[in-house]
Amino acid sequence: MSSALVGELTTPITPERAADAPAPPRTVIEPTRGWRLVDVRELWRFRELLFFLCWRDVKVRYKQTVLGAAWAVLQPALLMVVFTIFFSRLGGLSSGDVPYPLFAFAGLLAWTFFATAVTTAGNSVVGSERLITKIYFPRLEIPFAAVGAAVVDFLCAMTLLAVLMAVYGYPPTWNLLAAPLIFAVIALMAAGLGTLLAALNVAYRDFRYIVPFLIQIGMFATPTIYMEPTTGAEAGSAAWWLALNPMTTLISGFRASVLGGALPWAGLGVATAWAVAMFLAGCLYFRRVEDGFADQI
Repeated sequence: MSSALVGELTTPITPERAADAPAPPRTVIEPTRGWRLVDVRELWRFRELLFFLCWRDVKVRYKQTVLGAAWAVLQPALLMVVFTIFFSRLGGLSSGDVPYPLFAFAGLLAWTFFATAVTTAGNSVVGSERLITKIYFPRLEIPFAAVGAAVVDFLCAMTLLAVLMAVYGYPPTWNLLAAPLIFAVIALMAAGLGTLLAALNVAYRDFRYIVPFLIQIGMFATPTIYMEPTTGAEAGSAAWWLALNPMTTLISGFRASVLGGALPWAGLGVATAWAVAMFLAGCLYFRRVEDGFADQI
């Protein structure tokens, strides 16, 4: 080591030298009021935290389970078996030209993702009490991470759908290119509704009990395990009610994209507008009330 370097290392830091050193950057966090837009740059700056929160939710969900992530496949598969026995075999429910197990699983796959994402995102803020009350980070990343964990479950369950399509002889068509877009709209809808429920759940814990009940009703109010009525008086009375549910077109569109069939482009456009509106409404309300989470939680 040279003498010049030794002298530099052993030179004491005098007050004069400390004064000349550049000041460290400061981050000032001030409370804001009113409606606020989503700070996309801040979310991007904390993107690594979003990834680790998502991975934490995945690990916690299947921690100390024998089957682990296989439950992501078994949940829609077991529902498919139950509905095939009671609705198709015993009830005579028609699924058109598509075998009912494949028809039901395609719809249940999309609905299970939506239901899981909304439920976990709605309870995510309350479940992260210790994290919220100790450090600062964009609170929106908590419900977004819950939706991301549900995406992992969806991708795992897609493998069984591919197996069923091969077994029943349904090769993919060009409609499959629309499946990622339709799934993105479903995820956007789930993120918006889940974020809104996460904020409401902090102030009103009743939503913890209301949401699972509404999710169960929503599955039967959406053509997840049955076909939309298209002819007769039944279609006239039910079509108007089904049209009010944006998930009707999204579930039907996802099924048509993976199994082949006519895609309801007009309905998908309306459903996309609903999803964007729900996402903006959920994020805006969340941002308005998030400053009080640490006190209310």
